[in-house]
This record gives sequence, C-alpha cells and structure tokens, in this order.
Amino acid sequence: MEPRCVVLDIGGVLEITPPTGWLRRWDERLGLSPGSADRMLDDVWEAGAVGTVGEAEVRAQVGARLGLDDRRVESFMADLWAEYLGTPNTELIEYVRVLRPRCRLGILSNSFVGAREREAAAYGFGELVEEIVYSHEIGVRKPDPRAFGITCARLGVTPADCLFIDDYAVDVEAARAAGMRAHLFEGNEQTIARIAAHLDGAAPLGTRRARGDTHARHAPADRDPAGRTPAPRARPW
Repeated sequence: MEPRCVVLDIGGVLEITPPTGWLRRWDERLGLSPGSADRMLDDVWEAGAVGTVGEAEVRAQVGARLGLDDRRVESFMADLWAEYLGTPNTELIEYVRVLRPRCRLGILSNSFVGAREREAAAYGFGELVEEIVYSHEIGVRKPDPRAFGITCARLGVTPADCLFIDDYAVDVEAARAAGMRAHLFEGNEQTIARIAAHLDGAAPLGTRRARGDTHARHAPADRDPAGRTPAPRARPW
C-alpha cells in the first residue's frame, strides 16, 4: 500500500491572512485612484510569483513605477510582507505537527520571491513538513497541473494517496483533476476531521462525507460551495 500523504496550502490555511488594505493606503498616500498601484505592478507580481525576477528587481520596479525613494520602497515592501505572512493558524499547525510519523507531509503554495526565507524565520514550516513547493521556485502556479505533479513526485507518492487542502476553490478543483483527493478549507474543525478520515482510509461511519472529499458533489471551480463567486485573493499573487 502506498503511504498516505497530506499537502497543505499556506496563505489562508496555515497562515491567517485577512486583507490589511495596504495597497489602498498606498494609493491614497500617492494620490492615485483606487487600485492604481496594484495595476501598475501587476506584471511584477506575476514575475515574482513564478521566480522570473528577484527581490532586488522587485524593489527597483516598485521604486521606479511608483516614484518612491529607497526608504519608502522598504516601507512598501514591509507592508506587503505583513499581509503576506499574516499570523499563524496555531491550532492547525499543531495538529499537523503530530502527523509526521503517520504520513508524508508537504506544502504547495503560490508564493512570491523571498517567501521561503521569511516563512522559515516566522513559522519554521521546514520543520513541519518534508517538502515545501513554492511557485516562485518551480516556475508554475496553481491551478497549473504541473504544480501538483511536482509536489507528488517530490514526496514520492501517487496523487490518489494524497489529500490536498486549499482555501481557494479553483485550486481544489485542479487538484482533483490531477488525481488527488482535495478539501476546501473553511475552518479548522472540518479540515482536521477530513485529514483524520483520509489517514484512516475512509470517512467515519454514520457521517456525511466532508465537503472536500473526492467523491462528494462539489461546486464548479469558479464558485465556492455556497454558490458565490470567490473573493479575490488577499494578496496580489
């Protein structure tokens, strides 16, 4: 029997990352219309998410496009990382920490250049799981099926034995299409129960399957289970 595996997203799952309004505040400081700073840097966000630029180039482009001196570039980037890192989802992290002897553990995250170093310093994710797969290091982002394939290959597991957990419906659907089991994160209690059922090999008797189960009915990829179009991500990548 192949080993069971659990792969988790970071932002919105292992990290609590509500929007902080930092880009709106920078629009106001710079006298720009709402959303302008984000739009002016859209290609920089994209490049940083797949690792085609480094941190130094990101800072240079922020300064050049927004007309910021070095001091204000550092302030801008500090605001970006404050929202990106959020705060730890301590309950889920501590639950995952004790799973190491029972299964293979990994992280798959759409990310930004500099994320590995900062998340390692803040949360020690490298000690939590065996493999961390960041989009800025592999050059592709979820929901690209290659991201799921790379993750399974690095963990040495087949997709069918792997449960993927994400807070974004389109990525959950993509994981299912790639052959993985998948669960839409909506809170710790439901997610912990779904992981436990996966590791036990079946959903508990006498209960309905968790919403994220591979065999459960689920909403289309561009809508959440309540039928609403999902809100934009809390960060620009």
